[in-house]
Amino acid sequence: MEDDGLLHRVYERRLAHSLDPECLPRHIGVIVDGNRRWAKASGASTAEGHRQGAAKITEFLEWCEEMAIPLVTIWMLSTDNLSRPAEELASLHEIIADAVAEHTAAGYAVRIAGSAHLLPDAVQARIQAMIDAAEPRRSLVVNLAIGYGGRQEIVDAVREIIRAGAADGLSVEEIAETVSIDAVSEHLYTRGQPDPDLIIRTSGEQRMSGFLLWQSVHSEYWFCETYWPGFRRTDFLRALRDYCRRERRFGS
Repeated sequence: MEDDGLLHRVYERRLAHSLDPECLPRHIGVIVDGNRRWAKASGASTAEGHRQGAAKITEFLEWCEEMAIPLVTIWMLSTDNLSRPAEELASLHEIIADAVAEHTAAGYAVRIAGSAHLLPDAVQARIQAMIDAAEPRRSLVVNLAIGYGGRQEIVDAVREIIRAGAADGLSVEEIAETVSIDAVSEHLYTRGQPDPDLIIRTSGEQRMSGFLLWQSVHSEYWFCETYWPGFRRTDFLRALRDYCRRERRFGS
């Protein structure tokens, strides 16, 4: 077993050293799927599965920083998740707030991508207070997608465009003319940031579920069978290796 561990570490180092820094993605999106299934398979509670998932995010950010990835978007809570049992949601809200506290304290520039107003008032207030008080000192920017839905994001962006036009006294026809690809992009939750180059999804599901629906039009996808709490640095490096081997065609 000790030899197996040594061989794995050697393999992991070689894998990391084989990656050309110039080919690495600048923005990685992650669908952290499989917390509940990991808990069931491990005989743990659902809440423990979510806690282990949050702990894995901490590791993942460290891996990204090691590889000089400048931007990560982590999908922590979808709008669909908000229909889960109240007891599970209460645990999730606490875990999410604790994660924001940990990542801001660690010096990451944390941004919330999603409809945070769907969270309980006390949770919203705690998260906002931590972000307002944060003093980022690390290069990695972390988007936490909380209360996130891809369709809702586009709806919210269009609504902002319409409201801005109405505030400027534009007619309906004039407002319609302001709706463009660039205008929608400028009103997304990730406004001002590059679109994701690579999106990773764990747990074996091979679908996007609306994650970064607008932004992912030219993204590369990488799926793995491992549940998120069991995701390893080796898996991450393999995803990067696979990405670097692809020829990106940007829609062609």
